[in-house]
Amino acid sequence: MFDLHRLRLLRELKHRGTLAAVAAALSYAPSSVSQQFSQLEAEVGVRLLEPVGRRVRLTEQAEILVAHTEAVLERLERAEAEIAASLTDLTGTLRIASFQTAALALVPAALGLLRDLHPRLRVHVTHREPEKALPALHARDFDLVLAEEYPGNPNPRPAGFEQEDLLDDPLRLALPKPAGGSDTEGPMAALRSLADHPWVMEPEGTAARHWAMTLCRDAGFEPDVRFETTDLLLHLRLVEQKHAAAFLPDLLWTGRPPTVALRQLPRGRRARRIFTVVRRGRSRHPAVLACRDALQHAVALRSGRA
Repeated sequence: MFDLHRLRLLRELKHRGTLAAVAAALSYAPSSVSQQFSQLEAEVGVRLLEPVGRRVRLTEQAEILVAHTEAVLERLERAEAEIAASLTDLTGTLRIASFQTAALALVPAALGLLRDLHPRLRVHVTHREPEKALPALHARDFDLVLAEEYPGNPNPRPAGFEQEDLLDDPLRLALPKPAGGSDTEGPMAALRSLADHPWVMEPEGTAARHWAMTLCRDAGFEPDVRFETTDLLLHLRLVEQKHAAAFLPDLLWTGRPPTVALRQLPRGRRARRIFTVVRRGRSRHPAVLACRDALQHAVALRSGRA
């Protein structure tokens, strides 16, 4: 029988990419990781890694092992969830990754509810954008990720994840100066009026940036992106100081009125979907259920339904 610990190391290598990354993630010496792989190859009787330049990649046989390891780990996650559900008190640690606006608007209220209902549950929250948080969820660095999907830009849905919708968050054009026309002008006209103005957007490679660039190009212009950051509070400050135009979500205004002029976006582009993601087999864990319930309650509080 193959050693499960070594199989997990092989799985880690597939998701993290390098021996050094595996060693760093698990606090091992690189030589120890290499030794574990050598022992696993001896157990299996075939070569599992092959050199590619200064790195290694998994062989076809290693990929087969990783697929079976994923299935075993999913069953173990279900077993862990069933054991936790059989207990009367919720304990342990729940690791959450959240992007900025959800962390600001929803997570604090959810944490308060979890603290009151499950005082022995330790919740650890990390600010991480979905593009990095979802691979880390697959690598078991997190138990639950708050993620977003922009209109017209659907995310891939890996087979090993389970999603649950949380809310639709309206998106609006934030004006750095009075736009030509009135508040009732069409969304595209308001957008085109900023064609020659500097913009702030999220960095290239993010779903938000792809959506924003597509929207501007559909309006007939290439935006002059002079500021790039995932910090939407900085986006807001740049608009307030009339340095840039931006697209801002309504979630940013939780508990306070808007401080900049806002315009509606074209139909079909007006809201992003916010949802939670867990690994398959983890969704029935009591800590995950409690967290999702708390986040739904936070959404209800924000909308005045609680």
